[in-house]
Amino acid sequence: MSETSRRRLTATTALVAGALLTLAVPGSAYANSVSVTVKTPGATAGPTAIDSSVSTDAACASGLVSGGGIDQAIGTGTGVNGNHVLGSEPSADGTTEYTGTAGVVGTDVAYWIAKGGSGGQINSSFSTTPYAMCLTSTLINHTQVVMNKVNAPTTASTVGLVTATCPVNTVLLGGGALVSPANTGNFKVIGSFPTYNNSAHDFGKKAAADGETNPDSWSAVGWDNSSNAANETYAYAICSGSGINVSGVTVKVRNTEASGPNTASTGQNATATCGGTDGNLVSGGAAISGGSPTTADFTGPGSSGDHLNGAFPSDSSGNPVADGTTTAASWTAFAHTGGMASTSNHTDAWALCANDGV
Repeated sequence: MSETSRRRLTATTALVAGALLTLAVPGSAYANSVSVTVKTPGATAGPTAIDSSVSTDAACASGLVSGGGIDQAIGTGTGVNGNHVLGSEPSADGTTEYTGTAGVVGTDVAYWIAKGGSGGQINSSFSTTPYAMCLTSTLINHTQVVMNKVNAPTTASTVGLVTATCPVNTVLLGGGALVSPANTGNFKVIGSFPTYNNSAHDFGKKAAADGETNPDSWSAVGWDNSSNAANETYAYAICSGSGINVSGVTVKVRNTEASGPNTASTGQNATATCGGTDGNLVSGGAAISGGSPTTADFTGPGSSGDHLNGAFPSDSSGNPVADGTTTAASWTAFAHTGGMASTSNHTDAWALCANDGV
C-alpha cells in the first residue's frame, strides 16, 4: 500500500471513529448553559411587635435573579402562630417595591426581598431569611419583571388572586408575590406559583401541573382574616429579556402536594425536585390551599388563620441550602395552620427547571 493510500485510510478511520463517538454520547446534543447560584445573607430578626413587619433582601453580585425565596423561623409555644409571609418579590435595589402601574416594571433585576409580618402574637425567635436565585446563561443574559395587581381580597376568608403574564416570545423563569398593607396583622400571602394565561388553566386561577412545560405566567394569592377595602395583592413574573430567541428553551414544572396541616399550631412541608433531564433549578413556588390547585381553580384553606412560612431552595429532604450553593435541585414550601384547627388543607411546592439548549 502506498504512503498516500495509508494516510487516506487513517484519516477515514479517524472520521468514522469520531462519528461513532458522537453517536455514543447523545448528551452532547442537549447542552445547557443555565447555572444558578443561591445567595442569602442569613436571617433578620423580627417582627418584634404585634401587627408589624420586617423586610430583608438577598443580592446577586453576578448574574440576575430568576426568582427568590423566603424562610421564616417561628420558634415554639403559642407565639408560633403569629409569623407569616407578606412578600417574596424582586426589587431594583433591595428596598424599593414594585407597586405602581402594572406592566413591565424592571429589567435585569439583581435583588430579592423577603418580607415577614406578625399577627396578634409575637415570639422572640421570629426571623425572616431571603434567598436570591442568581442566574447565568449564555443565551438568557437579560431579564424583565412583569407586575400585575388586584384590589383583593376585600372580604374576610376569600381568595384574592392575580396573574402576571410574560410578553410574547419570552420565557417565564420564576415569580413572586406581595400583599399590602403590611400592618393589618391578618393579611398574608398563601399562594405564589407558575401558571398559564390560557383557558385550560382558567387564565391563571389553576396552577401549572407536574411535568408541564414552558408556563408563561405567575399567580399570587392573598388571604385575610378580616375585611379590608384597601387590600392589594401583587404578582410578579420574571421573564427573559426582549429580543432573545428562546425557541430552544425548555422550562419544566415539578409539583408536589402534601396533605395538611390541619391540627392547630402545626406545620407541613412539601418539596418538589428537578429530575436529571429536566434542566437546572431556577426558581419555585408554594401554596396552602383547599387542595388540587393544578386541577381546579385555586381555593382558600380551611381556616382564616392558615398561612405560609416558607418557599425556598432546598435539598431533597426540605432543608434550606447555604449561601453560595450552586447545586440546589429542590424547592420546599412550608405551610402553617395558625391557632385554629383546620380541615382539608394541602401544601404545594413547585420547582422550575430550565434548559436553554446552548
